[in-house]
Amino acid sequence: MSVRVRRVYEPPEPDDGVRVLVDRLWPRGLKKEAARVDEWPKALTPSTELRRWYHAGEGSYEEFAERYEAELAAPQAAELLGHVRELATRGTVTLLTAATSPEESHTSVLARLLQT
Repeated sequence: MSVRVRRVYEPPEPDDGVRVLVDRLWPRGLKKEAARVDEWPKALTPSTELRRWYHAGEGSYEEFAERYEAELAAPQAAELLGHVRELATRGTVTLLTAATSPEESHTSVLARLLQT
């Protein structure tokens, strides 16, 4: 199982496998053709409320990760997480984000959950 995390603004690479955009909003200034996104499961992304709470600096990354994992337990998100996990069992999955620090964003939580 191979799950990678990359910024969506980086050019696609041949070994990216299935490219999954895991941001709720489309990245600014990026044309859809250039992004080469294969899937965009918006319900797998943090809720607007959680995203705003975290970006306002009201809590730690650890608390954000806990709250996000709780959101991922909801039926629709859990189903999508299972789908992406299934894709990863068949080959490489690259999680794409516009976040400037993917290691402290929801993508690192997703990557960890997908590899377990």
